[in-house]
Amino acid sequence: MPVAWMIGLPAVLAIAVALTWGARHYALRRNLMDQPGERRSHGVATPRGGGIAIVVTLLLAAAVAALAWPAARATLGVFSLGLALVAGIGWWDDHRPLPAIRRLLVHMVAATLLGALVWQASGSLVHAVLAVLFTTSLVNIWNFMDGINGIATSQAILAGLAFAMVMPLPFALAGVVLALACLGFLPFNFPRARIFMGDVGSGALGYAIAALVCLASVVTEINWLLLLVPLSAFLVDAGFTLLSRMLSGQRWMEAHTQHLYQRAIKSGASHTLVTALYFVFGLFSITVFNACSDLQPRWEAAVAGTWMIFATGLWLLLRNGLRN
Repeated sequence: MPVAWMIGLPAVLAIAVALTWGARHYALRRNLMDQPGERRSHGVATPRGGGIAIVVTLLLAAAVAALAWPAARATLGVFSLGLALVAGIGWWDDHRPLPAIRRLLVHMVAATLLGALVWQASGSLVHAVLAVLFTTSLVNIWNFMDGINGIATSQAILAGLAFAMVMPLPFALAGVVLALACLGFLPFNFPRARIFMGDVGSGALGYAIAALVCLASVVTEINWLLLLVPLSAFLVDAGFTLLSRMLSGQRWMEAHTQHLYQRAIKSGASHTLVTALYFVFGLFSITVFNACSDLQPRWEAAVAGTWMIFATGLWLLLRNGLRN
């Protein structure tokens, strides 16, 4: 490993830790607190907005990468702008709640920037449109799923490592940096939450992971369906919960506690246990992903479809059990 990496990667972790510590003290001074409530899964007032540490760490890493690889400056600049837009609207919402449609419009603008990068790299307009839709969805999915201690951060760590393992250097560093930035935040949020990520962090994490998926789709030959497998825990829980709310005529954009992980908490399980179970499922997901990433595209698609069917069946079984 080059000396620069041996210095730079631990620095990413240290910066994330220091910035999270600073974000917590800022939130306490500004009384930026998440209060307990019927639609919340925590029982005590807790500072929020700690995800800004992950965002700033990623932006600093992108700036360093732009210096190291001048040819990638434009791409890194566009990604950084999109990340800043998603984080910025989340930061605003953490301080002064905004209408959902306003946040969604900003998410779509940021997703369009990422889609433009995919179009430029792949030459496929269809690929670019799919990237826009996927990115907009993942930004909101990560926000929906950030409801208990450690769950969103630990899943992001797994995703970062999963994509780092299948991409060539230097692209793999993007996944490693994301994992380290999240790891620096995690001790402040798990097992006991001393600060929450807030919308500034959860939405930005969704954007960063979407960028990793898009990057992997253009620098590897892996079927795009298989690229979804490391994210399957969140895609299945958020996707089918949203679908069930829409089919039942509920206001699906409102905050709620109907996700599988929230039902488990309401049934008496601890945050630590539920996050650990999602982490174990995530480990199985990235193992399947890594083991099958060298197959022919049609077999990768078959594996992905089979895994998603399995994940959906497990979700239905557990959800029905918690309902009863």
